[in-house]
Amino acid sequence: MNNQKQFSDRIDWSLAILLIFFMMASILAISSAQTTEQYGNMNFALRQGMLYVVGFVIISITMLLDMDQFRRIAWVLYGFGIVLLVGLLVAPESIVPYINGAYSWYRFPVIGTLQPSEFMKTFTIIALARVVASHNETYGHRTVKSDLWMLAKIGVVAGVPFILINEQPDLGTMLVFIAITAGIVLVSGITWKILFPAFLTVGALAASLISIVIFAPSLIAQYFDDYQLRRIYSWLDPYQFSSGDAYQLTTSMSAIGSGEIFGKGYQDRQVYVPDNHTDFIFAVVGEEYGFIGASIIVSLFFMLIYHLTKVSLQTKSPFNVYVCAGIISMITFHAFQNIGMTIQLLPITGIPLPLISYGGSSLIGIMFALGLIFSMKFHHRTYMFSSDEEV
Repeated sequence: MNNQKQFSDRIDWSLAILLIFFMMASILAISSAQTTEQYGNMNFALRQGMLYVVGFVIISITMLLDMDQFRRIAWVLYGFGIVLLVGLLVAPESIVPYINGAYSWYRFPVIGTLQPSEFMKTFTIIALARVVASHNETYGHRTVKSDLWMLAKIGVVAGVPFILINEQPDLGTMLVFIAITAGIVLVSGITWKILFPAFLTVGALAASLISIVIFAPSLIAQYFDDYQLRRIYSWLDPYQFSSGDAYQLTTSMSAIGSGEIFGKGYQDRQVYVPDNHTDFIFAVVGEEYGFIGASIIVSLFFMLIYHLTKVSLQTKSPFNVYVCAGIISMITFHAFQNIGMTIQLLPITGIPLPLISYGGSSLIGIMFALGLIFSMKFHHRTYMFSSDEEV
């Protein structure tokens, strides 16, 4: 076995360079967004740069452990995340403030706010990957019964944090957990005799729910808060609610549309968009750098997803494959949902644009997840007299 590789050869430089490009794009967009009067003297761009430094430190620490070690401590991480989520429901408001209609953050002196669900996403990915890998190792001969048993175990592991996040409530994060679970289920090996009717049923229920909301809202009004229904109506017909619930959406579309092909230039915006340094950072990019700038951001995400997919195809470890699938699903859904909601393609859910939007918990959580990808490269082994590699 040949382990005599140079340290630099063990670094995933392609991913590192991509993250540097994301960092530059993020700081540039945030430095422009913070010029609006709503932020005063707060230097969010400087803070984002510092958060990226912390993120790279997190990646370095994560690389110290190989993926087998992460598999062994999967339940420790998962349990720790569950404790943090439960704490949000029982801690006093002095520690868990009510922000943006939810109890989703811890508030600490000096450090600021911390959103545990951002870390729980990756903890859940690791736990689900262990469940699927262990199940497939135990049940070498697959049957419908064994697949249903695996699906039940996946449902329990993903369902606990899902229920706790629903109590906050945080719809956007709940949708991310659904995307993560679906991504891992798709590569888990469960037969399509189960998956096809399951996904078909979910799709039919979603379509039915949307139809009821549009044409017969009185049937479900008692099961939803008024603001949730208003959010759907404002998405379907934003200009009817442009002075209220759809104000962010209409201003976002105006900003992006006014950027045209080349944009208005750095710090040369005319359209005011609330929360433009966090959830609506893509509106800043669209207005100032136009279609060209927006395309660059989208291309960065395509390159990131392509790289993560390539890693998952190269690895020989099933556990690593499931981890990659969860991370790919998480980042893809985040990016698609965030960009989609700024252009009315999808409803507004308060999901940040990963690696671009300002936000400590979101950025550190994503960097921790990507640290697992770095670990796969850093600890891979090449065996003599064999073309097989374990990544």
